[in-house]
Order: sequence, then structure tokens, then C-alpha cells
Amino acid sequence: MSIVRPTSAQMTRRLIVLAAVIFAVVIGQTQVLLGWGQSPAEFSADGDATLKVAGYAFAIWGVIYLWLLVYAVRQALPQTGESLLLHRLGWPSVAALLGIGWWVAAAAFDWEAATVILIFASLAAVLVPLLANAGAIRALPRADRDRWMTVWPLAMLAGWLTVAAPLNLITVATGNDALPGMLSPTGWAILAILVVTVVALAVTQRLRTLAYGLPIAWGLLGAFVAEQERNPMLAYVALAAAVAVLIGAIVLSFRLRSGIERATD
Repeated sequence: MSIVRPTSAQMTRRLIVLAAVIFAVVIGQTQVLLGWGQSPAEFSADGDATLKVAGYAFAIWGVIYLWLLVYAVRQALPQTGESLLLHRLGWPSVAALLGIGWWVAAAAFDWEAATVILIFASLAAVLVPLLANAGAIRALPRADRDRWMTVWPLAMLAGWLTVAAPLNLITVATGNDALPGMLSPTGWAILAILVVTVVALAVTQRLRTLAYGLPIAWGLLGAFVAEQERNPMLAYVALAAAVAVLIGAIVLSFRLRSGIERATD
């Protein structure tokens, strides 16, 4: 919970967080409105022969951006006290937000290697600090503002990037005919889905928040929708994974009564 008024240095960090969120939101809208380079959808279409996600699934960015704005605006208000999680997650979130913003530019200009580096770096920047502070996150009361306005937006971002990062890698590898021959393209797609599912459940077990698993289940469902006609076997693997992540996230998030956990970080 918020306990102390922010210092001038902390307020500076908070304003930088706000600027990074605005940058991440504006650069995507600018690319669409001005039409410079290719859109993220066009970039993905260049190599979606191995694994494809239905276009509607990417609408989740609207929800994520909105929640990130809530996260940034709340802490930019002087009356919002400095909490442990705001302090520990502030700078990592800046790195992740700048990464996803620059990813849009890299995709627009078809800088394929840069997109892979940026999306995995952004995932690491937000997910590693969340895991490092898992004890403090689990200890938050259900109604705590840090749970809903700090953990949820960042966990949702981390969850979607957990799906998007391997999809980005497979897209680039497919487009350049660089998938290793030890597995078929479908085999690589199934392996990616299984890895995402295991990571989703393992992280949710640590964080115990639905915010991380929901975007992953949504993305896997998008793969099911996109692959039904083209690759039914892959589609139903994605559906099974989506159901497993959703059920697992619910069970893992609510299996403990509020208040049992105590922060150990």
C-alpha cells in the first residue's frame, strides 16, 4: 500500500513512466494514421505460414494501453504515495514500454532482427521484476490499488508479450526460411504453444494473478480461430492450451484465501 509521499527524484521517475506510456501508445497510432512503413499486421503476414493468430486478437492492445495509462496517470498524481511496487517496477516498466514502442518502428521498416530483440527484451524487462517481487504481489489485499493499477497493467503486458515474442520469432524465421529442419513447421508451432503454456502456468503459480494468464489464453484462442481451416491439428492444440491456461490461471489465482500470503521480498 502507498505509505510515503514521493520525493522529487521519485516524481521524476513517475513522469518518465507517463512519458514512456504515451510514447508507446502514440507511436502505434501514428504509424496507422500516417501509414509510414508496414503495419504490425502486414509485418506478421509476411511469415505467418507456420503459426497465425486471428487479427481480432490484437485488439487486446487497446485494453492493455488503457490500463497502462491508468498505471502511469495514477502515479503521476502528487497525492499518490510511493509504494514498494511502484518503486521497484517503475524503471523496468519504462524499459518495456520503450521497447514495445520501438518495436512498432522496427516492424514498420521491416527490421526483422530488431523486432525479435526488442520484443524479447521488453518481455524480460517487465516479467523478471514481477517475478522478483512475487511475494509482495501475492501479499497485496484483493482491493489494494497497487494490485489493480500497478500489477494488473504490467502483468497483462507481460502476458501478451509471452505470446507475442515466440510468435514474432517464428514469423521472422518462417519468412526467412530459417526454421531448423529437426521439426516440421507444425512441430515448431506446437512446441511454441507448449512452451508458452508451461511458462503461463509457472508464472501464474508465482504471481497468483489472473492478469498474466488472461492475455495468453486470449492469444492462444486467436491461434485456434486462425488455424481451424488451414491446420486443424494445430488449431485444437492451441484450443486445448488456451483452456488449460485459463483454468489453470483461475485455480492458481484463487486457491489461497486473501491474507494468507505475506511479503517475503
